[in-house]
Formats: sequence, structure tokens, C-alpha cells
Amino acid sequence: MVRRRFPPATLALVAVGLVAGGLWWWAVLRLLLVPGEAGPVEAVMVAGGWGLSLLPVHVAASSGRPGAAARRLGRVPWRRRWGTGSGSA
Repeated sequence: MVRRRFPPATLALVAVGLVAGGLWWWAVLRLLLVPGEAGPVEAVMVAGGWGLSLLPVHVAASSGRPGAAARRLGRVPWRRRWGTGSGSA
């Protein structure tokens, strides 16, 4: 069996992520189960976590050559529009 060793920075990042996820779930459950006792800190944590969950969808890199997404959408990349890029428009 092969033993894989992970760098300490990776393990620390995973630990921080697990703690942050646990705190987020705690805030969600507190808002759902005892909304009268939950305060603005819990609400901000829940809203912030939900907002961060949208980030990977909107920041995903496109596959293919540079400018391929613009061509698919019918737009010309700005470098070619102003004549500073290589190739023809």
C-alpha cells in the first residue's frame, strides 16, 4: 500500500475549511431551530456562506483557446478589436 504524505499547509487548509463549514452549519441550524435567539452574526455567516457557494459557478475558467468564449458569444476580444493582438478579426 502506498502512503501519501500531504504538506502541512494542505492539512491546515483542510482543517480551516472543516471548522468554517462546521460554524456555518451551526449558524444555519441555529437560525432554523431557534430564530428568536439567533442574532445578526449568525445571519451574516449564513448569508456570506451562501454567497461564497455561488463563487465557483461564476468564476470557473472556460475551456479552450483564449477568446473562444467571446467568439461563441459573437463578440470580438478587445485585443483584436483594437489591432494589438495577433491574427485577424
